[in-house]
Amino acid sequence: MTINWFPGHMNKARRELAEALVRIDLVIEVVDARLPRSSENPMLAELRGDKPCIRILNRSDLADPIVTREWMEWFKATHEFVAITLNARQRGAVRGLPKLCRKLAPHRVAPGKAIRTMVVGIPNVGKSTLINTLVGRPIEEVGDRPAVTKGQHRIHLDNGISVADTPGVLWPKLEDQLGAHRLAASGAIRDTAFDYMEVAAFASHFLRERYPEVLRERFKLDAIPTGQYEILEAIGRRRGFLKSGGIVDVQRAAETLLRELRSGKIGRISFERPADFEPAP
Repeated sequence: MTINWFPGHMNKARRELAEALVRIDLVIEVVDARLPRSSENPMLAELRGDKPCIRILNRSDLADPIVTREWMEWFKATHEFVAITLNARQRGAVRGLPKLCRKLAPHRVAPGKAIRTMVVGIPNVGKSTLINTLVGRPIEEVGDRPAVTKGQHRIHLDNGISVADTPGVLWPKLEDQLGAHRLAASGAIRDTAFDYMEVAAFASHFLRERYPEVLRERFKLDAIPTGQYEILEAIGRRRGFLKSGGIVDVQRAAETLLRELRSGKIGRISFERPADFEPAP
């Protein structure tokens, strides 16, 4: 099954993003630290032009710290933006962001002027959480479903920063199906837009290849089967997901695997590393 999800309201969001960027001094792009390339907005570089950009690798507390350090070196080599790691839910971690904004937009640091920033990113990477943490109170609706934010808002902070939020934008066609499966496994795409069992099988194979010890320990597996669906069956059997006749409820095992993978219960996992995207910048 090809994963291809582009809700109609996002077509409008793309146009609004292009129009709004004209009035912006600095762009804050939020990506998922577990898959920073697959979760980036591929059209943003073209739309923002030469405006300075801060790329936030959010949910770094869920990502493999070794792989995250590799990504920071990778992005540093591009010279396209300033990359920082963050957990947007922690106020202390977000506190230094306004100072970085002032450093990158010094022409706006003056009495009566506000640095006009915009927070962008694909759905469900933590944009609204970041804005709520910056402001110090709930401003944006936050949920587990992708594309919760539906409208555009501008919030003026007390530190000379104004923040505009815009709905998440996902590209029209997910041509890179490997990246699409990574996004689906991470929770960035609605579950109704893909075959749940297929994505869970992809995730089980990925964990077997990249994080076998984590997979084995979390689900108490004596050995990890080679087949994707056999892994799900083994997980279901160990968790006691049995139907009448002793048949393993593989669907329930698939749901459990993805839920625990997305929440970080399995461990700190990165879905991709810079070496997956050769040549390096």
